[in-house]
Amino acid sequence: MTNLPNPRTQYTTDDFPKQFQEPPGLQNQMDPLPDCGETSYVGSGKLAGRKALVTGGDSGIGRAAAIAYAREGADVAINYLPVEQPDAEEVKKLIEAEGRKAVLIPGDLSNEAFCQKLVEQANAELGGLDILALVAGKQQAVEDILDLPTEQLEKTFQINVYSMFWTVKAALPHLPAGASIITTSSVEGFDPSPMLVDYAATKFAIIGFTKSLSKQLAEKGIRVNSIAPGPIWTALQISGGQPQENIPEFGKGTPETPLGRAGQPVELSSVYVFLASPESSYVTGQIYSITGGMPTA
Repeated sequence: MTNLPNPRTQYTTDDFPKQFQEPPGLQNQMDPLPDCGETSYVGSGKLAGRKALVTGGDSGIGRAAAIAYAREGADVAINYLPVEQPDAEEVKKLIEAEGRKAVLIPGDLSNEAFCQKLVEQANAELGGLDILALVAGKQQAVEDILDLPTEQLEKTFQINVYSMFWTVKAALPHLPAGASIITTSSVEGFDPSPMLVDYAATKFAIIGFTKSLSKQLAEKGIRVNSIAPGPIWTALQISGGQPQENIPEFGKGTPETPLGRAGQPVELSSVYVFLASPESSYVTGQIYSITGGMPTA
């Protein structure tokens, strides 16, 4: 009998040490380091010759998508905040190690003019654009809505929602038929946590955006889908996305998953590839849940 890995123990099940970083946090300072596929993801040419732009591509889920795209044969541009440059440089080396072009474009997605510049630069330096993976997000836990600052509310919506409108609007003149847009929603868009009122609201919005846009762009031959992660071990969590008291049992305590552990970014890689590739040619307007068994219906 084949010795299959047990999904409950395939990745770390140890308690995570408490560790706070000022947001947005750096992956290379986390303990343990998230697995974004740096040594584990193996490609097979599914995206040969493609041109991808990944927001939040320096760390976590965006990093995993960027690595997978490069190993499947795509050239990749990644966006991130300037303070995340050390993580971005690591991703650049990983992309270039596959013989693919890497374009680093730091900047703040809460600014509409930057979103337009981001797309134009990615298109120019990659020589085209046919995959748009919108992964970047802001998450800050606040226990009481009375303590939720308007500045945080506005910034969370600007980064998580507005930037998708701005980036897609800028990209559409460049996207050919067969292109793929992949948004990143969340289990929070289905089963929201009480301490993530603003973040959860943006994830509900992203689901609606994805479903509506997919219908609008179908006649252009452009598919739009979303991936809804559950509790994934990323810098988002340790830089205010979760209270520090939740960190040790993240994924197996609060929030708790049926599989009994947090997910790793690499566990989303193959779905970002699938939704970008011709293998998903009859898939649009769908939300793919990768939640460790947490319900999204």
